[in-house]
Amino acid sequence: MGRLKQIETFVSVASRGSLTAAADAEGIAPGVVSRRLNALEARLGVKLLLRTTRRVTLTFEGNAYLEDCQRILRELGDAEASVTLGGVKARGHLRLSAPAGFGRKHVAPIIMQFLDANPEVTVSLDLSDRLVDLVNEGVDCAIRVGELSDSSLVSIRLAENRRVVVASPAYLEARGTPQTLAELASHNCLSLGQQRGWLFRVGEEIVSIKVSGQLECNDGVVLHEWALAGRGLAWRSMWEVGEDLQRGVLLPVLDAFAAPPTGIYAVFPQRKYLPLRVRLLIDHLKHTYGNPDYWGTGATA
Repeated sequence: MGRLKQIETFVSVASRGSLTAAADAEGIAPGVVSRRLNALEARLGVKLLLRTTRRVTLTFEGNAYLEDCQRILRELGDAEASVTLGGVKARGHLRLSAPAGFGRKHVAPIIMQFLDANPEVTVSLDLSDRLVDLVNEGVDCAIRVGELSDSSLVSIRLAENRRVVVASPAYLEARGTPQTLAELASHNCLSLGQQRGWLFRVGEEIVSIKVSGQLECNDGVVLHEWALAGRGLAWRSMWEVGEDLQRGVLLPVLDAFAAPPTGIYAVFPQRKYLPLRVRLLIDHLKHTYGNPDYWGTGATA
């Protein structure tokens, strides 16, 4: 058991990049983590990690050993799960992060379904629009919408999301429905303020158009509410307005110029030692998002 604990601690430290983060994840003191690593290196007779007060880095031997340890722990977890009564069963705590708006609407309800099917799993869900540092904050998995900028993370595309210009029927009746991008200049456009512009496809090119109007806000929920209230045109994601379009309380405009869809992703620090609970959650999200009926009319492309 002591040997297994040493290996688990080594993998945790290597994955999270610090002794403190690994200690917090396991709920133990950093000194315990340090003693386990010292004992492991003494037993093997090699240096696995180079440690400073701020971070740890793997040696050449540590990199090679980590790959085998991850595989062994993954196979051990699968072996234990396979003999559990009722088949594969996930257990343990899962830390998940998601953007605030998307998470409230499309992650939190699904988490409840996932826990109903996996009662031995507990979840901490962090809803925040900041870019969470998965490794240093001990987050198992993050849901991200849009193109990914951090190439060091492993990602799985869960679904596609496109953005559409929408307006209420009352607004379009009063102001008319724009048929060309040039007509946006004569409309009241609800914007996020200092943004790059609304993206459209013109032929084979993607163009960005600066818009303006009486109202702007840095909160997408407010823009959505203003659009429903008939205050102007808004450029919103389909995950947010799909149900409104289905019910007819918002109508799409300029669809002929819609930009290509972006992705909805699950991202995590590394693939080789992914706990069963994380893999099952990703499968559950992908299955749910993959159902066209889930999103409402036209939500995925």
